[in-house]
Amino acid sequence: MHARFFLLATIPASIGAPAWSEVYLTVAQAQATLFPQQTLTPDDRLLTPAQMAAIRTRSGVAPLSRRVRSWRARDGGRLFVDEVLGKHEFITLALALDPGGAVRALEILEYRESYGGEVRAPAWRQQFLGKRDGAPLVLDKDIRNNSGGTLSARHVTDGVRRLLATNSLVFAGS
Repeated sequence: MHARFFLLATIPASIGAPAWSEVYLTVAQAQATLFPQQTLTPDDRLLTPAQMAAIRTRSGVAPLSRRVRSWRARDGGRLFVDEVLGKHEFITLALALDPGGAVRALEILEYRESYGGEVRAPAWRQQFLGKRDGAPLVLDKDIRNNSGGTLSARHVTDGVRRLLATNSLVFAGS
């Protein structure tokens, strides 16, 4: 009897929360939306340990991966597709930069959390427009927070800051 009770009592603990995911845009749709009528050329990079350290020092955020997914636009702009951790799951985002390295647009491609999706709201994402590497990008100071989605908002903000540093340190002049 005790063994049966133990088994039944441990089953709920082993079942995780249901997975939830919302795909808003595919990479191809983001490319077409953020750089309409432009040819995008793949320009992925593998970061060296020195580049990763420099990005962390400059942005205050360590890259999650050595691989940087990027495309160069015909007009000199750049598109990054990256992931940041929300509260528990990854958020896939697309960051479009103009030829001078300023944020042209930020899109949330896929959101996997069950709450905190306010980072997808246009008014929240527009706060990043025109920001450049070195610009103040701190949640609750330079970027307004979202009620109920603090970690998602913080991590998206950190991700944008990291990608702006990555653009300056790795892609500038290429």
